[in-house]
Formats: sequence, structure tokens, C-alpha cells
Amino acid sequence: MSSPCHTSAVLAVFMALAVGVGAEQSKERSCDVVGDESSESQMERALLKKLEPLSQMRFNVTVEKGKTENYVYHFRVCREVNSTLHDFGGLVQTDRQNGRTTVIGRINETQVFNGSDWIMLIYKGGDSYGSHCSGEKRRAVIMISCKRGVTASSFSIISEEREKEQECFYLFEMDSSVACPAEDSHLSVGSILLITFASLIAVYIIGGFLYQRLVVGAKGMEQFPHFAFWQDLGNLVADGCDFVCRSKPRNAPAAYRGVGDDQLGEESEERDDHLLPM
Repeated sequence: MSSPCHTSAVLAVFMALAVGVGAEQSKERSCDVVGDESSESQMERALLKKLEPLSQMRFNVTVEKGKTENYVYHFRVCREVNSTLHDFGGLVQTDRQNGRTTVIGRINETQVFNGSDWIMLIYKGGDSYGSHCSGEKRRAVIMISCKRGVTASSFSIISEEREKEQECFYLFEMDSSVACPAEDSHLSVGSILLITFASLIAVYIIGGFLYQRLVVGAKGMEQFPHFAFWQDLGNLVADGCDFVCRSKPRNAPAAYRGVGDDQLGEESEERDDHLLPM
């Protein structure tokens, strides 16, 4: 009995290790800013988080110059182009003639900064140049410009600067809405307060109506919340308007008195007095 149990335990351990290794491999690496983790600024972290919606997208561009240069550039934002190689390659060049791949920049040596409507992403630590640029490591510079309504588009290579002694680079550009600044609200403070006040009034009327109808069981105008209060308030307002807005004193006699029934009655009695016997 002990032998089967021992075998089952060993298999369970191996399965757990396999699952752990598989999970570790499936987790893709992301951008690591140049320098120690403690030296990363809040701005750099915020920009990397802002670029996160582009991380699952892949970008390719083909460049053909005569018969000598025919390349395809593969690019991912803060992810490895080929995660199975574990080479941190974020921008890779493939020679279509011989299939050779060259890492232009790696995500573990990233720099990022921005302006008002653009973000500059730089991958350093690429494969070394041969006879160019003093044999230094390649570097990819990607300019991401603001374009509202577009997640990402127009990825292209602008130029390759390799005639200098140092600081050579590949320059790419693309459009994306993630580089756009936040849009300012067009509503003024007064408009916001008015909308809030109207919303509260609507909630008060609808909620009070439902309470009066369903809980209290009121009918007709009594369904209006606090109907008696608003009725008294309306009467007070009407009295105030009557007191303030009338153009003559309330107790002043009328300038013209018409002939009424009361006057006719009094005169008729006075006329009939002399007909009574003495």
C-alpha cells in the first residue's frame, strides 16, 4: 500500500511544479525602466500604465530598399515580440532574404517621457552594430502622437541614424489616443450645479410620489410629496405677491361707487316715509 501512495505523491509534486513553471512562462514580461526600481519616477510609472492598452497589440512594417535591404520590423508596446526566446526584444528586425533577426531594442532597458500631446518610448540595449556607430548597442525610438478616436495606427519607420560615431538610433512613429491629454469638461460650475439640483428635484418628486401611492395609499393630489406644505407655501407666496405688488392701499375706498341694490333700498325707504300716516 505504501508504494502506490508514494508514487501518487511524487506525481502530484511533479504536476504542481509543472503548473508553476507553465504559469511563470505564460506571464509576459513588461517594460522595465532604466535604473533601479527605487529610482523610477511617478511620471514614468504613470506613462507606462497609460500605454498598457496597447500592450496586447502587435505592429509590423516592411521596408524595402532595392535588392540589398528588405526588412520587416516587429514591435510591441512593453511586451516581448517573441516571448519564447526570453530575449526581452520589444522591437525586432527580420531580414526577409536570409531570415536573420536582430533585436533593435529591449524592454528591460526602457525610457519613457512625454509632452502635451505625445509620448516618447525608447528601447535601449539592442544587438550591437557591426562596423557602424563604434559597435555600440542599437536603440529604438518610438514617437507616439495623439490622435483621438484611434487606439493605434500608422506605425512606420522614419529613419535610421547610423552614420554617427555614437548615439545612433532607429526612429519610428505611430498614432494613438493614449497620447492625448484629458479633455476638459465643457460644463461650467453653474451648469453642473443646475444639473445636480434638477436631479435632486426629480428624485424627490418621483420617490415621494411612489412612497405616497404605494406605502401611504394616497390618491389624487395627495400623492404629491408634502402636498399640504407646498399648498401652504403657495398661499403664503400669493399673499406676499398681493401685498407687495398691488398699486393701491388695501383699505382705500373706491373712487367711483355705482348704483347698487343697497343704495336703491335705502332711498326707497326714505321716499316712503312721508306716505305713512302721522
